[in-house]
Amino acid sequence: MVEKPVKIRKTALIADDDEFFRAALNRVLTERLDFFEVIETDTFDAAVEVLSVREDVELALFDLNMRGMKNWENLRTVRKCFPALRVAVVSGSQGRNDILTALAIGLHGYVSKGLGISELVRALQSICAGVVYLPPFLPDLPIEDGPTDYVSERVMPHEDQTLSIDELTPRQSEVLDMLVKGKSNKAMARELNLSEGTIKFHLSAVFRVLKATNRVEAATSGTRLLDRQHR
Repeated sequence: MVEKPVKIRKTALIADDDEFFRAALNRVLTERLDFFEVIETDTFDAAVEVLSVREDVELALFDLNMRGMKNWENLRTVRKCFPALRVAVVSGSQGRNDILTALAIGLHGYVSKGLGISELVRALQSICAGVVYLPPFLPDLPIEDGPTDYVSERVMPHEDQTLSIDELTPRQSEVLDMLVKGKSNKAMARELNLSEGTIKFHLSAVFRVLKATNRVEAATSGTRLLDRQHR
């Protein structure tokens, strides 16, 4: 008797605030790419909380325009904190600089929401196979004005801009407030009912946004930032 091959139980994550697109993408992943489970979230913070406790997630797809995605540093931090994870953008934006920034920070692909089903499946298959996917229309896009290193203002404000608390996600703002108050990672995790891994992720993202190298520098910059917000 020939044994049937064991089916690998693959898990993916979709982070997008468009409920209908999430459902459509979920069907593609389960029906065309044989993912066993697809976890859906509608905010960046919720996605990070899933990734911090679910080590079985192999593929994470992020929309650029949902809550918490004002800053490209968030996705750069995802790549740093979850190096084995395949990370790609699935977005309605067809801006050349957005596509090249995704490539510059080490993402595994940039998938346009305007693709047909066949090309969408091919794109996701390529990403899962370890190939960096870029949309076929990229060479035809007009050259945009902006930073030549493709680190747009989504990554960091320009030097002449004032850093705003809006650069942080709601959860990162909470973590920063607790950091300023001198709370430990364990205390933050307990108070916010999160894992310490999630807290470490958000602290890493906060450090990147504030250009801080340690907790003291982050707390000092954070104090000024929070004081400015409350004036």
